[in-house]
Amino acid sequence: MDRLVVKMLCMLMSQSCAPRCSTQPKFTCRVTWSLTALQEWRHWKQDVGMGGFYFSERIAGVFSYESSEVDWCEDNYKYSDHVVESFNTISSFIFFIVSPIMLYLLHPYAKERNLAIHLVWVMMLFVGIFSAYFHMTLSFVGQMLDELSILWVLATGYAIWFPRRLFPSFITDRSTFSRFVLVVTVVTSVSSFVKPTINAYALNCFGLHMLYILAVELRCCTDQKVLRLAKFSVALWVLAISCWISDRACCGFWQRLNFCYLHGIWHILIVIAVAYGSTLIAYLDANYEIPYSLPGLQYWPCDKWALGIPHIVLKGTTKTLKRC
Repeated sequence: MDRLVVKMLCMLMSQSCAPRCSTQPKFTCRVTWSLTALQEWRHWKQDVGMGGFYFSERIAGVFSYESSEVDWCEDNYKYSDHVVESFNTISSFIFFIVSPIMLYLLHPYAKERNLAIHLVWVMMLFVGIFSAYFHMTLSFVGQMLDELSILWVLATGYAIWFPRRLFPSFITDRSTFSRFVLVVTVVTSVSSFVKPTINAYALNCFGLHMLYILAVELRCCTDQKVLRLAKFSVALWVLAISCWISDRACCGFWQRLNFCYLHGIWHILIVIAVAYGSTLIAYLDANYEIPYSLPGLQYWPCDKWALGIPHIVLKGTTKTLKRC
């Protein structure tokens, strides 16, 4: 292999280097440039080999523990040498409890409206997986997987539930809007690698936009059950985001109190807030898109309870009713 490469290099070098050999014997010239070509080839192989080594080292680095620039307030390795943030990791399992319940409760509505609605809570399962992995390792890869999975949950919700009457003027149907959201999400996903430390702040800003949309949609609503669900949704989101900000901004204060678990509490509150908020948005969507199904709100496990997990019932058919 080396001889073949040297021969090719000699052929390429022969014309540009011929003047330098004009005063040397023909044989000496060939030997000189053959040796030069061989040395160049070996140096190139060595450089490639070192480059591969550094590349492999860099790849291993982004998977390594604490390679992320983000570190939450909870004490690291407090309960295990293999888990960086134990409570934050354990609290991520709330996703695996609420997501299957929501998939079950929303199925009648999804079957009537669009089965793609299930993607929201299927992807919430992935958020739980990546969140647990991130807090277990605090690795750069874990951080990006955690944040990008949240971004794609938001994108899925926008594509499915964003009100038609609020579409930009250049978009006429939901399929076009969904493609537009897809393009924006892909571009945003790539851009998130530029400054990863601000990703979480940017993601939380989407919550403000969703609050605005809800305010617009509920201006004319008089149904007290719907308004109560809206108030609970907003209150849970405000409480959750307060825990998130306080964990980031007031870590020293909470460390003095020996209570560094606000980010884990954020996990619990935000999952419940998403369950409440997505049900409210889905209810408003059902009234616009499938009004013939007579959508209504109920709470699981029993509608008579003051608290529970909200879901939609379609009163237009007895098959969709759920009993306590």
